[in-house]
Amino acid sequence: MPTVLLVTGWRLFFYSNEGNEPIHVHCQKAEKECKYWLDRNNFALHEAYSYNMNSRDKRDIKKIIFEYFEFIEHEWDRFQKEKIK
Repeated sequence: MPTVLLVTGWRLFFYSNEGNEPIHVHCQKAEKECKYWLDRNNFALHEAYSYNMNSRDKRDIKKIIFEYFEFIEHEWDRFQKEKIK
């Protein structure tokens, strides 16, 4: 589970055993957790799930993901290439 970013208490990471799922990122802060799919073509996010999160938490993590969208994409691609080796 490589950590991609640590921002304001949020840990953004990937799981290495999720098969061939499209680009997405897991996020965790204390007891809060979520997963967002990244839509590269439309610079958009889609929530896969969220636990123990209120609307402000969701707004905050979406802002972080959008701010680092290209970096997350880059890290995802690098991570997928490393898995193949």
